[in-house]
Parts: sequence; structure tokens; C-alpha cells
Amino acid sequence: MMTPSERIIAIELDEAHVIRRAPEIEHEREIALRDLLTANRFAPDGLASGPYRVRLGIHENRLYFHIAADVLTEPAQVMLPLSPFRRIVRDYFLICESYFQAVSSADKHRLEAIDMGRRGIHNEGADLLISLLDGKIGLDLDTARRLFTLICVLHIR
Repeated sequence: MMTPSERIIAIELDEAHVIRRAPEIEHEREIALRDLLTANRFAPDGLASGPYRVRLGIHENRLYFHIAADVLTEPAQVMLPLSPFRRIVRDYFLICESYFQAVSSADKHRLEAIDMGRRGIHNEGADLLISLLDGKIGLDLDTARRLFTLICVLHIR
């Protein structure tokens, strides 16, 4: 059960090395950010109670969460290896590309099939994130899905 203190109230992506992204990717990024801030469960273990301000980024082949609570405490940093995400992120981009092509062709049946696959890969990425953060940060599936979308966006360099 989520409490008001187990949530993100602000999130920033470290996009220092970002190249120009396709409009579809920017749209996915904006939706993930908006939905994440609307509803999320984010409970870092061993950190002062939130709500939290999070900076998400990639540095030296690692994914990092820089987490600050609204109360006056030292910020925390949680780092994860990127290697477990490589295949899922690659597969997610491939299926998203197919999805965006299917949208333009207006083939409803193909679009539905691709979207089912896209959601499956998205769930796989979210489950992986939850697993890797076990004992570090508690997340619900919807929060993990939105964070996985942002992780994918950060992979575009």
C-alpha cells in the first residue's frame, strides 16, 4: 500500500549526452514523465521518508538514481549495471519502430499484434527493474513500467 511519503514528486533525466530524438520517442518520454508524477510508488530502503526528488541517468555504463527526500537529509544514490537491460531495450526499440510504422500504415490487426508484443517486452523490462532494485527501492509495476520507458529514452545517445 502506497503512503504519501512513498512517491516521486519530481523527476529529472540526466540528458547531457542526448541527441535529437524522434517525435514519437519524445511523446513516449513526456507521457512516461507525466504518468509517473501522477501516480507512483517509490520506496527507497534506508532513506528518510519522502516524497522524493529523483534524477535518473546513465554514467560509466551504469544506471543511477540520485534520490533526495524533501526533508533535510543527505541524498542517496542507487546504481545498477546496464548490461541486464541491453537485450530488452534493444528488443523494445525494434518493436516500437514496427509499431510506429504500423500506425502510419493503419493496419489495425498488425498494430494490435505489435502492441501486445510491445506491452510484453515493456512488462519484462519493468519486472527486471523491480528485481534489480529489490532490497534497494520498492516499486509497483506501473511505476517500474514508466521508469523502464525513461531508461529506454536515456539509451538513445
